[in-house]
Amino acid sequence: MPFEGSFEDRLALREMLDAYADAVNRADSEAWAATWDEGGRWSLPGFGIFEGKAKIVDTWRSAMRAFPDIVFRAWPGSIEIHGETAAMRSYTEEIFLRDGALHRTLGIYDDVCRRIDGRWLFAERRFRPLPQLSKGEVQA
Repeated sequence: MPFEGSFEDRLALREMLDAYADAVNRADSEAWAATWDEGGRWSLPGFGIFEGKAKIVDTWRSAMRAFPDIVFRAWPGSIEIHGETAAMRSYTEEIFLRDGALHRTLGIYDDVCRRIDGRWLFAERRFRPLPQLSKGEVQA
């Protein structure tokens, strides 16, 4: 079953994901950092694996310089809660301008979240890009 656990926990995880996306859209590194566990791990194919909240946030701040105008959306595909840990799969869409052209990137995150002091936080995020449409293909 793709959604398991109490409604309250699933809502709190969804709100954490929404806060993450909102922070990206506003380029708010403090709000973005607030969604991460201190011992977090962020895996980005082609860029590396970043461990520890401080390293993750520094990497994100540097990366966001290349995306001053971005629209980032995220939505869960599954949330499975087991005690103080949850597995969440989320889908992402990034729309941004680069070199005068509009770009769109789609991806999937496989996440491990932990409840720490009553708050859900990302403990691990593993990103996988989805295949992109070629020029000339119709986008729905």
